[in-house]
Amino acid sequence: MVLDQKKISFIYGAVIFLCFMPFISPAIALVIGILLSMFGLKHDTIKKYTSFALQASIVLMGFGMSLTQVISTSKTGFVDTAMSVIFVMSFGILIGKILKVDNKTALLISSGTAICGGSAIAAISPVINAKNYQISFSLAVIFILNGIALIIFPLIGHYFNLSQETFGYWAAIAIHDTSSVVGAGATYGAKALEIATTVKLIRALWIIPLAVFIAIFQKDKANGKVKIPWFIGLFILSIAAAYFFPQWQNTYTHFNWLGKKGMVIALFLIGSNMSIQEAKKAGLKSFILGILLWLLIGSTSFILLTTNF
Repeated sequence: MVLDQKKISFIYGAVIFLCFMPFISPAIALVIGILLSMFGLKHDTIKKYTSFALQASIVLMGFGMSLTQVISTSKTGFVDTAMSVIFVMSFGILIGKILKVDNKTALLISSGTAICGGSAIAAISPVINAKNYQISFSLAVIFILNGIALIIFPLIGHYFNLSQETFGYWAAIAIHDTSSVVGAGATYGAKALEIATTVKLIRALWIIPLAVFIAIFQKDKANGKVKIPWFIGLFILSIAAAYFFPQWQNTYTHFNWLGKKGMVIALFLIGSNMSIQEAKKAGLKSFILGILLWLLIGSTSFILLTTNF
């Protein structure tokens, strides 16, 4: 049965409403979107809102990032995150070329692994004009590895008898999304949670210089101009506003919540624009790249942290 656009609009509206419910995670929203696409339930005009939803969500999520915590964090945390970002991005691009993975897909997976998973992918994708299948597959790789990390990291930590501090640093550096970092830290202990959350916040802030650097590197070849995406500037302003005007914290909390829900909606829209033909373009090599990078940063950071290098 072929549905007209009015009925499809109703279905999309219902799913978007569900995205505000706590039981709909970003991964679930992405899968729902992909399923609608596979069944041919594509919306004729919804695609143009996807990029805006991503960018607006990033800006709103900036209100939930506390510069006070960053400033109070030790210099070791900053150095560790800086080294891990540079390390992962460099090897991600290199391994991507060796595996002959699409350049934009490799860049998205590397960014998601190096910084903060889905949020980094969402921030970088408009900068490089990534296509829906490139974003979808990059997110799928990150979400799968996040789920695995949430389960096995605390087990590994207890097996090797890691201290709360060491595990907190390791989880913040080697696990992608903030939610999984927080989950793993909370499972391991209160001190691990505190350190993991704070160091993860520093890692997330690398979205800003990375996006600007990529924008400069990916400058318009036709006229040589650098196009810095508008949302990066607003993202910085949202973080600054939360820092310099703390009396509006309740409002910032609402903005941050709306940003997180907006991200869920954006991932649903991305999935709904995906096609089987586009999916085949990403291929198995994209997953291999993500797995290799995850194992690389996980094992390297573990060795460095446990041997006191």
